[in-house]
This record gives sequence, structure tokens and C-alpha cells, in this order.
Amino acid sequence: MIDIYGTLGPSCSNERILEDMFHEGMTGIRINLSHVMLADCCRQIERINSAASKAGVTPKILIDMQGPELRIGILDESITLREGDVVFLGNNGIPVQQEVIDRLECGDEIMLDDGKILVSVIEIDNAQVTVSVKRGGTLTSRKSIAIVGKTIYMPTMTDADIENLKFASNFNIYGIMQPFVRNKEDLIAVRNALDENGCQDMKIFAKIENMDGVNSIKTFMKHCDEIIIARGDLGNSMPLWELPRIQKYISSVCREYNKPFMVVTQMLSSMEHCKVPTRAEVCDIYNAACDGASSVMVTGESAIGEYPVEVIKYLKKTVETVGYT
Repeated sequence: MIDIYGTLGPSCSNERILEDMFHEGMTGIRINLSHVMLADCCRQIERINSAASKAGVTPKILIDMQGPELRIGILDESITLREGDVVFLGNNGIPVQQEVIDRLECGDEIMLDDGKILVSVIEIDNAQVTVSVKRGGTLTSRKSIAIVGKTIYMPTMTDADIENLKFASNFNIYGIMQPFVRNKEDLIAVRNALDENGCQDMKIFAKIENMDGVNSIKTFMKHCDEIIIARGDLGNSMPLWELPRIQKYISSVCREYNKPFMVVTQMLSSMEHCKVPTRAEVCDIYNAACDGASSVMVTGESAIGEYPVEVIKYLKKTVETVGYT
């Protein structure tokens, strides 16, 4: 059976909606800890467990850690960026980590929010960077940031990650999603942190989100329980037309090593605002299942989309057709 994961968010925080999602085939749910601490999720987790119980499901709850991912800081309100706008990063502008500013040079291109927004560096003045918007969009707090062609090495786990693990054993968490896995040392560090915080039984889901992870994937297979083909940031690390080939490569390696894998990102993104998916989306889901995916997941579609229950229905119904003749 292929596991069906949703992502917790405002659109599915209601227990009745969660129950309907479980009835439609959802087997697990992701809690994104990039925006909240686990200790603050007690009531949400109670609702998840209650809704799952009413639907006759034992839910697989995954916590998605902060890890070495780069994100912008907190914005007072959303910012609309239009092509040709000149804006600032850093002091008196969009808050970014100093590690990002330190690596920037004039002419660098920066992708925001999984590449939806693209800006180009035109001037650097100490802690303030002036950029020109090349591809616009609406930017909100804590969205991803990546410099095209450059890697910034950050610690495997943040202080917030360790703090979250101290509470994880209290919530019957099924697994930890570790972002931006680069090598086996990252996963060894995660396993040690789990052991030190009473989370020995939690499974490790290794998110492949950059070429470091792709290139070293065969070296860390035994150090994780499942691989995640996280196509959002992974697509930022290459020309986008190469992403399907890389997804197929990761799938083949997982089959070679008999390692379960998950496919995630934009599987039903049109359904954030539409009650039915595109033909391309259901074909994408079907192909992922045919490649051997052990699980599939939606993110914004269930977290902030208008039709979270319908999203799970289409996800489940599509993977069920695999093997039909």
C-alpha cells in the first residue's frame, strides 16, 4: 500500500476536515516545524489523533525539521514583488541570514520560495544587498532562499531542532523529515540526536534537495529509513528541465537498494484553488507510483488550499489505479 500524506495547516486544522481526509485515504500527516515549535502543537496533534481514530486509522505523524535549510526571516506582512522592482535584502529590507549575505556577489541570482521569485544582485553594502526583481510574486515569511550555483554549508540540526526532539517522544511521532541531507554524516548526526533525546523508535526520512544529496545518495542508504524526493528545492539546484531525469535516477537507486521513497512537491498544486486537478498532475502521481514510490505527499494543497479533502481523494484514487489492466 502506498502511504498518502497531507500537510497540516489552516485549511485542515478543523477535526472534521481531518476526519474526512483520513476517510478519503490519508494515512499520515506532516507538521512543518519551520514555522512553529512542536511544543506548541499539542492541540493540533490531539485533533489529528482523534480524527484518525474516528476514521479507523493509526496516523503516521511526521515532523519536518528546520535543518540546514536557508530561509528568509519574519515579515510584518506579505510583500508583492514585481518584475523590475528594486528591493533590499538584510538591513532595512527582507531579512536573510548573514551566511547568505557573506556569499553574495554582484550578478548573483537568488531564488525565493522554491524559485517562484527570482532576483539579481546589483549592489552589496556591508549588511545590505540591493537586488532587482527578475521574476515577481508575493513573498511571505520563512520562505526558502537559494543562491543559484552556490552552496552554503550550515549545521545539520539547529538549536530549535534539538529543542523539538526533546518533546517528540511525548507525541507518538512516527518519523523525522531531515531537510537537505548532503552525506551520511548528516544522517548519523540525526540518529545520534534522536537517541540522545529518547526518540530511538522514530524513523528517519532523508530529504534529497540538492546535488550534494543526489551525488552521495548511495553512501547513506543504510542510515535512513526512507528517501524523500523533495522536488521544490531540488529543482532550484539545476535547470528545471533536468529535474525529471534526476527524479528517475533517485527512484532507480532506491529500487536498487530496496529503500522506500516518497515523492513530494506540486503534485496537485492547481487544487489549491481548483476542485479538480490537471491531467498532467494525475499523470505525475501515477508515474511516481509506477516508479515504486512507497508514499506520496501534498504540502500547500492541504495546508492552505481550498479543497484539502478533495486533494486527498484524487491522490488516493490515482495511486489505486496502478496495476490495473
